[in-house]
Amino acid sequence: MAISIKIFLLLFIVMLFSCEKQGLIVKCPDCIATEPVNIWFDVRLDANYYGSTTKINVYEGYLEDSILYKTYNSTGSSITIPVTINKLYTLTATYYIPGDYYIVVDSATPRVRYEKNQCDNPCYFVYDKVVDLRMKK
Repeated sequence: MAISIKIFLLLFIVMLFSCEKQGLIVKCPDCIATEPVNIWFDVRLDANYYGSTTKINVYEGYLEDSILYKTYNSTGSSITIPVTINKLYTLTATYYIPGDYYIVVDSATPRVRYEKNQCDNPCYFVYDKVVDLRMKK
């Protein structure tokens, strides 16, 4: 009995600290019937300071690689950006607060998971598609 409890606790801890951010639960309304090749990053930004525009740079791979994919400007608190699945992207947001520029960096690799049991119909679920470029307070 004690051994089975230890095994259960070990499995629970392994699942809790697994590498996959998505976890085990799929949001069925976000599932699609066909496997996607491209998706939209949901980029979260801070509200614009002093009415300035936030500049968003999207890099393929790591920031050190300096492979600029696209540049966007935003005046809102979020933006959607089209990208390809299974590819690492690093995004930067440049905020201007009078007297200083602040740069926020985050990266993500959007991936697809085929789910055949949790939803009514088998479907594809895209995860790791949210990028947080808000400044820490």
